[in-house]
Amino acid sequence: MGGTLRITTRNARFQQLEALLANRTKRTRAREFLVQGVRPISLAVEYGWPVHTLLYDDDREPSAWAGDLLRTTRAERVAMAPDLLADLGEKSAAPPEVVAVVGMPADDLDRIPVAGDFLGVLFDRPTSPGNIGSILRSADAMGAHGLIVTGHAADVYDPKAVRASTGSLFALPAVRVPSPAEVMAWVRARRADGTPIVVVGTDEHGDCDVFDFDLTQPTLLLVGNETTGLSAAWRERCDTMVGIPMIGAASSLNAANAATAVLYEAARQRITARR
Repeated sequence: MGGTLRITTRNARFQQLEALLANRTKRTRAREFLVQGVRPISLAVEYGWPVHTLLYDDDREPSAWAGDLLRTTRAERVAMAPDLLADLGEKSAAPPEVVAVVGMPADDLDRIPVAGDFLGVLFDRPTSPGNIGSILRSADAMGAHGLIVTGHAADVYDPKAVRASTGSLFALPAVRVPSPAEVMAWVRARRADGTPIVVVGTDEHGDCDVFDFDLTQPTLLLVGNETTGLSAAWRERCDTMVGIPMIGAASSLNAANAATAVLYEAARQRITARR
């Protein structure tokens, strides 16, 4: 299958693509990022994200999936040597069939839909891109409407975050915001529009247990940094703090696990209320 361009050496174009893997500044400047894996690429296409380039292995017969993708997706096609494609796929085994270069949307809180059943998650200063992806995956599975990442944080578009989300990044808006001020201005505007969003922090010493708080109301759940928890700036902006009661020797949960537990309780309450 011939491509409009073929890359067989670590030339300038390859180095630009490689920079999208490791260099956040270059990703942000280019407004694009790499997507690896059949499910994430398929969901990016399904949800209408702008696919700029499809990088594919020109040395092998494409699978039905890859053939269909290359035939039907409006994007630049670049044939690559398998070892170079393997580097971009970050796989130690066989090179991937396809890696996609996808355009980055604006970090605009209005991408997150807000209605009477609003459920959002905010992750304060996460250090692990894998945790961002895991929380995105849980938020998507539990019916949340968006993820906000605040402060000096790992990148939503880091390949580790994209992989850990297993494609949920493309189904659920994820917005990066510098500080609590911008988020609270957005919350106040939504409240003025008639959606009384309650800001709920999570902490091992909450004001009440998570299952004693009404999470059927429009809710923004706050999850703190993996090491230090929620910042003082966020704590003072919370309407309430909820805790997850723990029985064993563990004193706390991993941030992604804690978020999943609270999201599950919100989903359980909402399903029960609808019955």
